[in-house]
Amino acid sequence: MRKLGISIYPSHQDLAKMKKYVSEAHKNGFTRIFSSLLEISDIKNVDKSIKNYKLIFEYANELGFDICLDVNPNIFNILKISPHDLSFFNDLHVKTLRLDLPFDSKTESEMTYNKYGINIEVNMSNGTKYIDNILSYMPLKDRLISCHNFYPQRNCGLDLDFFKRISNDTKKLGIKTAAFVTSSNGVTGPWPISDGLPTLEMHRDLPITTQAKHLWATGYIDDVIIGNAFASDEELRELGKLNRYILELDVEFKPKTTKLEKEIVLDFDHFRRGDISGQIVRSTMSRVFYKNSKFPAHDNKNLLKKGDLVVCNDDLKNYKGEFQLLLQSSEKDERKNLVAKVVDEEKFLIDYIVPWSRFKFRNGGKNE
Repeated sequence: MRKLGISIYPSHQDLAKMKKYVSEAHKNGFTRIFSSLLEISDIKNVDKSIKNYKLIFEYANELGFDICLDVNPNIFNILKISPHDLSFFNDLHVKTLRLDLPFDSKTESEMTYNKYGINIEVNMSNGTKYIDNILSYMPLKDRLISCHNFYPQRNCGLDLDFFKRISNDTKKLGIKTAAFVTSSNGVTGPWPISDGLPTLEMHRDLPITTQAKHLWATGYIDDVIIGNAFASDEELRELGKLNRYILELDVEFKPKTTKLEKEIVLDFDHFRRGDISGQIVRSTMSRVFYKNSKFPAHDNKNLLKKGDLVVCNDDLKNYKGEFQLLLQSSEKDERKNLVAKVVDEEKFLIDYIVPWSRFKFRNGGKNE
């Protein structure tokens, strides 16, 4: 199952505000929490901060959250604990340990056999054979998962092509994956600088829902986590409403679009035909369901562009009622009604609609 997560930073945030945030996330279907010990520089810092970690983790645990804590080998040295004894983290109600930096692969494998059932999550953003090396030591694979980094500094996030390559390499190994999106409202992360906390650089200034849709549309990412805190209540609600398995694009309707055409766009179960065209995505079953309905012509005299949604009108005879989504600009066709368009920031997601894939639309609320 694909999951949604938030991030909290107990060494930087007020307990009451964190509780409110965790509670709001819980209401909206979030089940993962990411936190970090990396900002802890010595044992005195730990002793001072750990009370906040315990209190908020206990609260989140009662709500059923999977709590993930970011650590590295130096943190184990500071805490004076062995990677073979995870009782400290079990006492904190941690269900997943994320290793921001590696041990030696053999140690990671051995850690998956811990008696507390704690998952070992490895950093998948470096593009090395790190996970392959761990697998060569025969870990308990059900407890080995992976997660990308986030990037507080602008222009330092992952390139899309690199992200796809390394994510695909991990997914092919049968390892569960996760990545981060960034809230436009959040200002707190583990470090003082925060230009947002996405995994992909291209996401930094996009709406948070578009970021999540993209990660899931790639097919490489299972869990989506908000990297910075605090996301707004609206962002939590909108993410919670997303379809996690079917790409659902936001659209803006034309004023003359009929009730029946809106029904086809919003309520119909669309899938792209397997005999694909390079110019349009065809969802043809609507012409079968609505073959006895009328589709009078309107908004049919303009050039069509990528992201335009059209419904074939009565002049296209036996094709009337067929739904099409433009993949590139096309000449005008008076036999097709322009009924809506995909919002600008989500047009790039159209490229993820592949043969036989299902897709849906939501009313973006900024109709013409």
